[in-house]
Amino acid sequence: MSTDPKITALEAELAATRAELAATVDELSTRLDPRTQASEAVENGRKLVRDAVGTDPKADPSARKRARIVLGAAAGVVGLVVTGIIRRH
Repeated sequence: MSTDPKITALEAELAATRAELAATVDELSTRLDPRTQASEAVENGRKLVRDAVGTDPKADPSARKRARIVLGAAAGVVGLVVTGIIRRH
């Protein structure tokens, strides 16, 4: 009994699609993992500080300026929040 070539091709395509879908689901679950997101946020914060301070020799000057602006804005927001909390008490 021989198998129809069209059915064989469809089964192969289905198997490939299933494997691709499984890989996509695995990648999404890794990206959405809270531990992964937290470690990426910490690394991005460290890079931001390195860029602002100028200890990263690979950073370009625009990254340094942008990092200083972001850190300055963050410090300003923290200052406003602390001021608001102190005024309430």
